[in-house]
Amino acid sequence: MSQISPSKDPSRLLLHSRGFPEWLSKHRVSLALSTYQAGRLFMLGTLPDGRLRATERIIEQCQGIWCDGQTLWASGLHTLWRFENSQQSVRNSKMGADRHFIPREGRVTGQVDIHDIGVGSLAQFGLEDATAPIFVCTAFNCLATYSDTHSFKPLWRPKFISTLIGEDRCHLNGLVMEDGIAKYVTAVSRSDIADGWRERRTDGGVIIDVETNDIIADGLSMPHSPRLWKGALWVLDSGRGTLCKVDANTGKIDTIASCPGFARGLSFVDKYAIIGLSKPRNNQTFADLELENVLKIKDALPRCGLIIADTETGQTMEWLRFEHTIQELYDVIALDGVIQPEITGFKGDAIKQKVSFEEESTV
Repeated sequence: MSQISPSKDPSRLLLHSRGFPEWLSKHRVSLALSTYQAGRLFMLGTLPDGRLRATERIIEQCQGIWCDGQTLWASGLHTLWRFENSQQSVRNSKMGADRHFIPREGRVTGQVDIHDIGVGSLAQFGLEDATAPIFVCTAFNCLATYSDTHSFKPLWRPKFISTLIGEDRCHLNGLVMEDGIAKYVTAVSRSDIADGWRERRTDGGVIIDVETNDIIADGLSMPHSPRLWKGALWVLDSGRGTLCKVDANTGKIDTIASCPGFARGLSFVDKYAIIGLSKPRNNQTFADLELENVLKIKDALPRCGLIIADTETGQTMEWLRFEHTIQELYDVIALDGVIQPEITGFKGDAIKQKVSFEEESTV
């Protein structure tokens, strides 16, 4: 695979392998990714001439994102945002966009540190059978949904968490849904004291079955982004910089690919894994992780960006990285069948001009 040389232009934000845009076009897919530290939501697609097109909008401390092609949910510092696609035809877009997401709702939660987001039935938790966003409320060690009267409605918590309290005890972070049901979550530890997870970063990570509340795999280092794909459970062992496949019955963990950065954010297309990478922060949270030694052995520096890995060989097929400004990613999702997505921000003329209405009633 041919690559392009690193840019000498300090104004250039993105650098990517030559085949990265072609890979997106070939698989008829675009990407949405969130940048935790820089507070942005990015959309990556391809232009008709084959070049990469990237658009960004500011959402402070953007982390979890979920999209089904029509509705997009994104978490921010204190608000859960809902966007809706208004684009029905490429012909209606000056730039050729086939999706245009417009903000329609903001649910103010306060600073509860929302991580992964899913959408599914609340009946699983003994509530009325309604479809709603289900998110990881990390500051309170639980799964939750929005509330019309409060910051959130708690739905579930690990059995080792003794009480619902605003102390990040185990650093619950990842969530994977199956057929609209919350299936597995990840946590950095099973600690039940405030900030206790930091002492267990190197090997205290667990995957929990939401239905049974049993731990099905442990010994992970700061795990993130559990995903179900092709009948298997996958997870990022972030502190070691690896993509792993997990046997949910035995807890056996197999390493599939190595990642040149703190791996966080995972999506799949065909046999390929799209993995988000972050540069570890220069603080105690990221100190003494195995990833640091692995990169030293490989004579490599940690990157912030994406890799596309072949899950059959573990080989990195394509890559993208941020040259400056962006240091951390949180989530990445593949938008199947979408070539060039756009998103309207909260400021400027665009949001004022995006006016639409439902069909008039004939009754």
